[in-house]
Amino acid sequence: MADPRESATDKGLGLTLGLAALATLGGIGMLIGAPDIEAAWGFGAAVVFAALAVVSIQLWG
Repeated sequence: MADPRESATDKGLGLTLGLAALATLGGIGMLIGAPDIEAAWGFGAAVVFAALAVVSIQLWG
């Protein structure tokens, strides 16, 4: 039989907020380095950290 207790932690929320902050910094880096190659690195960082934020809230949320 399944255990009716639920163990909820804030690990997923904290990890998601941290990754979202990194994604925001990547977006800011994209805006600052707009005409140069640094914009591509900022975009890449923003996409990767945003995807990890979504995965983390799904896994531990």
